[in-house]
Amino acid sequence: MKEYTEKIRETAKSLLKEGKVDIFIGYRKGTVPMMNEPFAVSDPDKTDLLYWDSNCGMNLCNYLTKRTDRIGIIANGCNSRNIVTHIIENQIKREQLYILGIPCTGMIDPRAVRRAVKYREITDVEESNGRVIVKGDGFEETFEKKDVLQKNCAECLHRNPVIYDELVAEKVPEQEGIETFRDVKKIEAMGSDERWGFFTRMISSCIRCYACRNACPLCYCTTCFVDEAQPQWVGKSNDPTDTMTFHILRAFHCAGRCTDCGACERACPMGINVRQFTKKLNKDALELFSWEAGMREDRRPPMDVYKVDDYNDFIR
Repeated sequence: MKEYTEKIRETAKSLLKEGKVDIFIGYRKGTVPMMNEPFAVSDPDKTDLLYWDSNCGMNLCNYLTKRTDRIGIIANGCNSRNIVTHIIENQIKREQLYILGIPCTGMIDPRAVRRAVKYREITDVEESNGRVIVKGDGFEETFEKKDVLQKNCAECLHRNPVIYDELVAEKVPEQEGIETFRDVKKIEAMGSDERWGFFTRMISSCIRCYACRNACPLCYCTTCFVDEAQPQWVGKSNDPTDTMTFHILRAFHCAGRCTDCGACERACPMGINVRQFTKKLNKDALELFSWEAGMREDRRPPMDVYKVDDYNDFIR
């Protein structure tokens, strides 16, 4: 990923020096292995801090909402689709952005790596030729990158950005033969009681920290429904009903808008597979409305428009 990093730094420095953008948003290397962090730079002399590898899992579109300045930003497949969604929803104007596209081969899942090394302390992680080299006190192990990818990345069908002003490198081949919704179909095949039990068990460890909401680029409401007091839509406790209400309502707020970037799941401190909620809605949007979020700037999400011939078999 060295060539990506060099191109990002070079482009950011040029854009800032020439006054084409006021700020450039990317990532810098984290102080903890596999945890790079969002980084905004406005000084051309500090662009050498920008960095890219397969540990840049936070979605940068969280930093675009309602901005009025000129912004340079890097965007891989899912992040670029979130940018399109933000443009459609009037959170940012296209002319404000200079998008540096990142052909992406997926993000490393820190939890998968920790499991693979039996939770020994990791001091360094490197990438080389499709492999991940993990080092720690007294050990060094190598894994195929495809075996330690985030789940959403392993299933991703849009690795190249859909919107950009320039690319850091040639586009990568898109994955083929991926059954994206295999896990959703298994849940759909369950009876209603079994499904409810599945989701109840899944969220049983939720501590209501709202990390999933805070990491999600779609959750930009000024006041979230869970924070409303008049009326109070959901209780503040860890009561199972309140917890389920939060997850279901948040998922439906993302219906037709989610790009499956995986930021929610990556941010969850309890390791809950919260994508199980939004993936079902993504499947329905694709099958019922031929819609994938963020692929087109000239069409609004299906839940945002009305057509006379819309699917309505669910109405009785």
